[in-house]
Amino acid sequence: MPCPPPSDELVFFVNGRKVIERNVDPEGTLLTFLRKNLRLTGTKYACGGGGCGACTVMVSKNDPVSKKHFSVTACLVPICSLYGTAVTTVEGIGSIKTRIHPVQERIAKCHGTQCGFCTPGMVMSMYTLLRNHPQPSEEQLMEALGGNLCRCSGYRPILESGRTFCMDSDGCQQKRTGQCCLDQEESASSTPGRRNEISTKLFSKEEFQPLDPTQELIFPPELLRMTENPEKRTLSFYGERVTWISPGTLKDLLQLKVKHPEAPLILGNTSLGPTVKSQGQFHPILLSPARIPELSVVTKTSEGLTIGAGCSLAQMKDILAERISELPEEKTQTYQALLKQLQSLAGQQIRNMASLGGHIVSRHCYSDLNPVLAVGNAALNLVSAEGTRQIPLNEHFLAGLESTDLKPEEILESVYIPHSRKGEFVSAFRQAQCQQNALPHVNASMRVLFKEGTDSVEDLSIAYGGVGTTTVCAQKSCQQLLGRRWNELMLDEACRLLLDEVSLPGSALGGRVEFKRTLVVSFLFKFYLEVLQELKKLAKLLSVPDSRRYPDISDRFLSAIKDFSVTTPRGVQTYQSVDSCQPLRDPVGHPIMHLSGLKHATGEAMFCDDIPVVDRELFMVLVTSSRAHAKIISIELSEALELPGVVDVITAEDIPGTNGAEDDRFLAVDEVLCVGQIICAVVAETDIQAKRATEKVKITYEDLEPVIFTIQDAIKHNSFLCPEKKLEKGNVEEAFEKVDQTVEEVHVGGQEHFYMETQRVLVIPKTEDKELDIFVSTQDPTHVQKTVSATLNIPINRITCHVKRVGGGFGGKVGRPAALGAIAAVGAVKTGHPIRLVLDREDDMLITGGRHPLFGKYKVGFMNNGRIKALDVECYINGGCTLDDSEMVTEFLILKLENAYKIRNLRFRGRACRTNLPSNTAFRGFGFPQGTLVTESCITAVAARCGLLPEKIREKNMYKTVDKTIYKQAFSPEPLIRCWNECLDKSSFHSRRTQVDEFNKKNYWKKKGIAVVPMKFSVGFAATSYHQAAALVHIYTDGSVLVTHGGNELGQGIHTKMLQVASRELKIPMSYMHICETSTAAVPNTIATAASIGADVNGRAVQNACQILLKRLEPIIKKNPEGTWEDWIEAAFEQRISLSATGYFRGYKAFMDWDKGEGDPFPYYVYGAACSEVEIDCLTGAHKKIRTDIVMDACCSLNPAIDIGQIEGSFIQGMGLYTTEELKYSPEGILYSRSPNEYKIPTITDVPEEFNVSLLPSSQTPLTIYSSKGLGESGMFLGSSVFFAIADAVASVRRERDIAEDFTVQSPATPEWVRMACADQFTEMIPRDDPKTFKPWSIPIA
Repeated sequence: MPCPPPSDELVFFVNGRKVIERNVDPEGTLLTFLRKNLRLTGTKYACGGGGCGACTVMVSKNDPVSKKHFSVTACLVPICSLYGTAVTTVEGIGSIKTRIHPVQERIAKCHGTQCGFCTPGMVMSMYTLLRNHPQPSEEQLMEALGGNLCRCSGYRPILESGRTFCMDSDGCQQKRTGQCCLDQEESASSTPGRRNEISTKLFSKEEFQPLDPTQELIFPPELLRMTENPEKRTLSFYGERVTWISPGTLKDLLQLKVKHPEAPLILGNTSLGPTVKSQGQFHPILLSPARIPELSVVTKTSEGLTIGAGCSLAQMKDILAERISELPEEKTQTYQALLKQLQSLAGQQIRNMASLGGHIVSRHCYSDLNPVLAVGNAALNLVSAEGTRQIPLNEHFLAGLESTDLKPEEILESVYIPHSRKGEFVSAFRQAQCQQNALPHVNASMRVLFKEGTDSVEDLSIAYGGVGTTTVCAQKSCQQLLGRRWNELMLDEACRLLLDEVSLPGSALGGRVEFKRTLVVSFLFKFYLEVLQELKKLAKLLSVPDSRRYPDISDRFLSAIKDFSVTTPRGVQTYQSVDSCQPLRDPVGHPIMHLSGLKHATGEAMFCDDIPVVDRELFMVLVTSSRAHAKIISIELSEALELPGVVDVITAEDIPGTNGAEDDRFLAVDEVLCVGQIICAVVAETDIQAKRATEKVKITYEDLEPVIFTIQDAIKHNSFLCPEKKLEKGNVEEAFEKVDQTVEEVHVGGQEHFYMETQRVLVIPKTEDKELDIFVSTQDPTHVQKTVSATLNIPINRITCHVKRVGGGFGGKVGRPAALGAIAAVGAVKTGHPIRLVLDREDDMLITGGRHPLFGKYKVGFMNNGRIKALDVECYINGGCTLDDSEMVTEFLILKLENAYKIRNLRFRGRACRTNLPSNTAFRGFGFPQGTLVTESCITAVAARCGLLPEKIREKNMYKTVDKTIYKQAFSPEPLIRCWNECLDKSSFHSRRTQVDEFNKKNYWKKKGIAVVPMKFSVGFAATSYHQAAALVHIYTDGSVLVTHGGNELGQGIHTKMLQVASRELKIPMSYMHICETSTAAVPNTIATAASIGADVNGRAVQNACQILLKRLEPIIKKNPEGTWEDWIEAAFEQRISLSATGYFRGYKAFMDWDKGEGDPFPYYVYGAACSEVEIDCLTGAHKKIRTDIVMDACCSLNPAIDIGQIEGSFIQGMGLYTTEELKYSPEGILYSRSPNEYKIPTITDVPEEFNVSLLPSSQTPLTIYSSKGLGESGMFLGSSVFFAIADAVASVRRERDIAEDFTVQSPATPEWVRMACADQFTEMIPRDDPKTFKPWSIPIA
């Protein structure tokens, strides 16, 4: 193999230090370079496709045209593109070792960090914003954070921290009167006689250091000199497989294009990068035009605007905004349409990176700009070594016809966009799964030009994205409408023509076919109304005498024209202040910042994959099944083993002990049961080598029958994982005979955990006694320890599992890390090397399973006053191919189904279905969020049948007095009633219900909905042994204290709470204390940190250990009461008193007898209520969350800031489950939604505009530590208040249009479901396919 010529030096700066790379690999990214070469691990790897923002850094260039600083996602930035730039990472702006930056300080002190994995990206997005705008507007803040995902916090506290920098950050409308609601500390009227007060203050602004722009890193003078005298020569960087060529002049670029016509031009890498990663595209030569100024030139003329193809989409946005402000409105119609699309196109980081030229030439079917440019008659200015030419950006170019496309040696230099003309109107539309940072299902742009002074169509142009393989121009339809008047006859004809021309087959890529067809005509109708409104305005302005010739628009129709705006969420968080008698040093009950908050914000918090490379370490990558149910005929490894760097391939034959369970193998043997099942694992010197080798493992299959994916198929084949679970009380059949009945179905989709830190493990074999150190991201290190022990056939005492912190878990890191740890451990033992296994986001989502999809059927009997007399519910969950936690989820689902309601005659049945999908597993709420949606849907159905409001039915059937549940556990519903009443009161529910009804009467195409739901959530495991906990507390001779316990820090602040407990018990400040990690060597036989009881049980264990120590110290303290803590400890040591103690908590009693159908399975309940109001767009299915009020019974919160954070985070996660998070499977059982591009968790713009959380003033419960309650999961279900508010709005539409009000409840309430439920003339006119005539793109699995 010939040796490549020497590369040029790559020169750039990182955090003010010069970097010179002489042997750079063009295939490498900035993220890899930062983490592996520079060991700057604050920048996190979370998705690898630019979709989550965890790897955000700031890149600075000396750009005279626009701002210098840009936030970018480092996972997409090619390392070679950084020549002459300065990179700033989270470590470069501040450190706890030196000085933290105000952004870092405020996000931590405002409680904006939970697991902390997304925090460095959030910090860098805000930091970049402040470098460009030291006093930003709230709108700019929302825009800056739009590309950053967080799965824990619910975003509100992150925004709160950013808002402290904003110029308009006062927020409270009462501020002008000097009476801000956030400053009020009123006495708690609901608890007379108590000295405690209600507080709304979670942090103190007075503590914050000011932002001083003069203290920031300067732009390196050397780079300034480089840009003033730019390098004109061509720079070349040669890698093992790829060459990167960066010419310094346009002439050189054009000559290179002649020499390498197939080589792509790469600027932002936002299109090429993801396809190289996910589709394995390969280009041996890459040409970078980044150093060519001609490609960034902007020219303004009296006819139009020419924008250089090298301009980023963010620069284009600024250019258009400036031009719109300079020109009269009639000339800027196209620019306004482009600007509108740019505001919701991707996130800020992608807009900063993506170039206009790349966006156009990629011709993605979902392009938001190409439809606007096509209807706006834009032209492309091309240049080659032979000269220049201009081609129209029209349907022929978009279709890629050779005669109208770029020639291989040509490049796109600039784009000419003409001004719009008098009498011309241009609009753009898009509908995506959520409002921001989501690829559109369908987008469109439409332009009409009228003959002067008339409403006759002179020219018409319509283009759609998302309905074909590229942008589709409806040329024939437009041609046939020329000369027509702008009225309803024209509209009807246009709809018919468009549906005929823009035809989607039933099997179209992306599915949602009927929804997309409906959007085609719905968008046209919106455009029709917009233009008609403008024509009427013009006629009025010009006092045209016969202005009555334009068709009237009913005032009720006008709201169809307005889009939902993005507003900055606001809210008030209330909790009970600590008793005034509590000692100042006692931190319990105070909103203490998360222990690791500042480290999260500076990037110094170490996660599993941040551990430095260990000597002789190897990397492992998994090989998974591509078939859903098949026999393995052969596994051919020879080709993979021959590749450079590959050390071994681990198969089932290499396992010395047990290979998982009989029906749940870690590595497949003979048969695969789902796509994504692990078959073997490649071990190589680098992750890249291992990934390449996985593609060379050849597996031969023989397909097996049956293949089952859906719950309905499982029922048909009698395919179940465990026996039916059943609870019954009263006489259901007898009760049904005396009352009205209704039978309904409910479908609840699954949910991906989407923890920001994917599954990862590092196994280090020691040199003696077969010992292993395992560093793993898990909720249950003991389970990992036991599993590895059984797999390797060595005693448990040789294996130590370490968990420093976990980047989110939500149940997804309870069981699965054990299997991955076992596979990695087999590799480590076989090779004798440390093994690092880090799952890519795609593999993690494919392999690990998630929340169980549910299909529920209920029959309900009720009186016409709304009293429910009987309820029979049958639930089936899709368990996947192995048992996992499905039996326990079924049990919990059945136990919790009654929620807050006392119904005398009940029958609940549940089955877990065996299907050929990856096994579903534990997920926050553990069956409750799915099952209780069935119960609440039943309530709304009864309300519809009785002609009553759902809240009235809820109130009528709620538990009112001390009672027993269906499983005969006694409880008092008093806190439930208090939460319900307080929620109604705080949300002004009844007056807002009236306002919603008034709004709905006045608006036909927009509707509001409001809903309030109660919650009785049972906490804990249904077994006493799962509630035990242990702790180990050491006091050292300097007085410092080391606390270790069995809980794992997942972001829920358990370590913070444990130190609060220890501080109270030992009567010393938290500053004396430290928690290092959770380790199976320090605290053995731990239970999973799950079921909301981690702080409960471990707090009791820490309390016990501290009390033992304090008892030992009592004689010394009595002898020297005036002494210091240090004096007492020194004296104890001198007197040979042990300063180490093990604390233990035996656990809450809990049991369930399924044969008798009774027990006390749960230690206690958490009660709550949530009210949400939404507005829906009946034409698109979009919705806007107007307001949410949550009241939660926390009893005496250990830490209100952490508890409110848990409530907000779980609510937003639940809201995602019920509205946007949709798993899509192919008919072959392949998961399509495997990245943040396809799977949409809530973003910052999905937070309700007003978001209030209130902790119910405390009541005592002697059972738990300091009368606190575990709140980790309960808020999840309250997200359904948004779902039922959407359903309320849809029901209002259906009532108005005389359509049956009760309809099949389907979660999530996606735009598709909402739009199709709001049936109208447009849903009626679309063609519908017979399902038997085509193979659908995706299948429903619930």
